[in-house]
Amino acid sequence: MSSAADAPLRRPMRLPRLGPMGSTGAVLVAAFLLMALFAPWISPYDPLKLDVMNKLQDPSLAHWAGTDQLGRDTLSRLIWGARTALGIALTSTGIAGAIGLVLGLIAGYGPRWLDGLLVLVFDSLSSLPMIMFALAVITVLGPGTATLILVIVLVSIPGYARLIRAQTLTLKAADFIQAERTMGAGPARILLRHLLPNVVGPLVIVLSMDVPVVIMLEAGLSYLNLGVKPPTPSWGNILYDGYTSLRQQPVLVAAAGVPLVLSTIGFTFLGEGLRDALDPRLKVRPR
Repeated sequence: MSSAADAPLRRPMRLPRLGPMGSTGAVLVAAFLLMALFAPWISPYDPLKLDVMNKLQDPSLAHWAGTDQLGRDTLSRLIWGARTALGIALTSTGIAGAIGLVLGLIAGYGPRWLDGLLVLVFDSLSSLPMIMFALAVITVLGPGTATLILVIVLVSIPGYARLIRAQTLTLKAADFIQAERTMGAGPARILLRHLLPNVVGPLVIVLSMDVPVVIMLEAGLSYLNLGVKPPTPSWGNILYDGYTSLRQQPVLVAAAGVPLVLSTIGFTFLGEGLRDALDPRLKVRPR
């Protein structure tokens, strides 16, 4: 029989209750992740295969979302586009979140001179207009997936670092941190065992809400031919192809817009659900 003292040890392992909105978002996110993961097996056609004789076909049993101006199956390109969009979004936000987490902890817990230096760097990067900065970097390095990830990482790090810094400064003065210092705990132990677990929750919430922003940024830059290079399937490239063929095949634009809208709804709802579940300040106390 387990004792009551064991109960707190099991609580962190429980999954948060997301509620109806969060659960809906989790289902949509899981669907897109599975689509991206199993794209080679669930896509009905090769997304790069040309069939000019059957270009701009209406949706049918053979091509559920029709074909584009080169006869490529639109549904297959949308499925592979999910892999491109989520790969870029999750990679860039993951790298930026990890770097921002480390820098935020260092700035919040480190010496005052280092905190001031890092804040100056964060403010300098944050003052740059995101779109203009992205266009400048892409112009210098050239369009491509690696350049796009680099731009997103550089733009996102200051926001994540400032969030973690603010959380660290608040927790730094908490009683349990002061007690650990009194007991002789070193900075590494305090950072890893006490501060890190308490600041990860807000970061995860922000990351989940920033993923759709990155997806939209990738689609917008790819639409302008400044992101993912054709013929790699991308929702932005598909949207541009639909725009150029709008009069001949308007279905192509709608097909490209649906995954963008659904992925935005999914990650936003998931972020809202995680915020409600992980932020105790939002919970209504019973009277």
